[in-house]
Amino acid sequence: MATSPTDPYNASSRELLHYNFEAMGAYCDMPTSGDKGGSGQAVPGEGNGAARGAGGGDDVPNAISIVQRGNLKSLETTLRRQWRMGQNIVLCWSSDERGVLVILVPHYFLGNYCADVDASTDQSRENEAFIRRLISGERRKTREALFEICARLDVSPTFIKLDTALSEEPQVLEAVEHVIKRYGLSYVENRAVILFDIVDFSLYTPFEQASQLNSLSYSLNSAYNKLLAQGIEINFARTTTGDGYYIWNRDFSPSANQDLFVFMLLVVADNTVAQVASKGHTVPVIRTGYHIAGHYELYQAEGVNPSVFSYIVGDVTIDLARMLDVAKANQVVIGDFHCEPARWGTTSVKSITAVSAVTFVNACSRMLPSLQGIQLSGKRIDDISCWLTEGETSAGESRPRRFRIVDKHGMARTAYNLQIEIDLAGKKLALGLDQHALPAAIEEEPIETLSRQPIKAAPSAKELFDDLAGILKKNPSNSMGED
Repeated sequence: MATSPTDPYNASSRELLHYNFEAMGAYCDMPTSGDKGGSGQAVPGEGNGAARGAGGGDDVPNAISIVQRGNLKSLETTLRRQWRMGQNIVLCWSSDERGVLVILVPHYFLGNYCADVDASTDQSRENEAFIRRLISGERRKTREALFEICARLDVSPTFIKLDTALSEEPQVLEAVEHVIKRYGLSYVENRAVILFDIVDFSLYTPFEQASQLNSLSYSLNSAYNKLLAQGIEINFARTTTGDGYYIWNRDFSPSANQDLFVFMLLVVADNTVAQVASKGHTVPVIRTGYHIAGHYELYQAEGVNPSVFSYIVGDVTIDLARMLDVAKANQVVIGDFHCEPARWGTTSVKSITAVSAVTFVNACSRMLPSLQGIQLSGKRIDDISCWLTEGETSAGESRPRRFRIVDKHGMARTAYNLQIEIDLAGKKLALGLDQHALPAAIEEEPIETLSRQPIKAAPSAKELFDDLAGILKKNPSNSMGED
């Protein structure tokens, strides 16, 4: 255990040579953040980029040698044993001339470390910020940095002995990163996530529910293939919510969030076209949310192995769920976020200025002409546009309407309403909710009018309770109103 004082060299892979190495095959098919999804998968976009990095024959350029593949198998086998069906997690690693050094801690360690018990609030927040930095991005540390981390966490490193030293080849180091993350917990600071939620899902029969989930899944795959034909590859991953899906882009390229936004538009369009052509309740009516925020990513235990698909949980998933709790059927809600500017191309230069959701949507809308020519239900897209629903301020200016959403816990969030218009072979297709279907702005009575009203006698206790009951009925905990 990493929390008890142990010999730094406490886990030798030589003791595990009899262990079944079949897990490495699962690793080769494992989806990972940052890889480009492979083709020919059961789910387009959810490919095995790791297989291209860690597998393949020796005749493939940049392929991993047999010796280094043996190292990866030994590493994965030892980590699986130390992982103990999810009891422990890996935080980071460092190369050693005789193997690999890793920091292993119990799964509850990070929560205890960040908990505000005896430490001040500021110290607790600093601890959480430290952990988030530690499990974000690349997990490889220098030997000195790894021992500094051990000293701060008050844990001992674990040594995993390998037959030969790890190569410094990029494909080998990338493969090690994939293995480490599979047995650990990751944090992503800002990533776009979509939530597709099926309206009234629980009211349908099990057969109808299965048909609707299958239809929505097909819309995801169809949108992926259509964008791939346009040169836009969405390396998307998904987890089910029971009555819908969370979708995110594993890629961390400068255009990843914007590509996912366009992906969302095509999924909504494909689903709407399918609704028109369907009979019964085989195609779902959905409400959609798009938001950018931080989240944790993990691989849950399935039996004695970690699952091959990742799961996400954090601010972004919570915000999306709360926003869609009050959204209407067919509505598309955009969170109120700040992120990097929308950029396309191969530039690696990052901007230090974050842009608002309004600016982000405007930038994404300017790339939509590239989608012209895509087929939806056999009909060509001649034009496509999107915009945030606008309203007029008291000064007569037009601006996007921002809505205040209060969830069941009384916590407030702000969001925007997105409208989409597609010219499909000469026929206009309007998606999302228009101005008239949204909550009206609350008009406050002028102070001058209130001052002219006669002063009434103080209300009785019964009248106060009746008024309070009326207010609670008019303002449910789950509500949406213009901010």
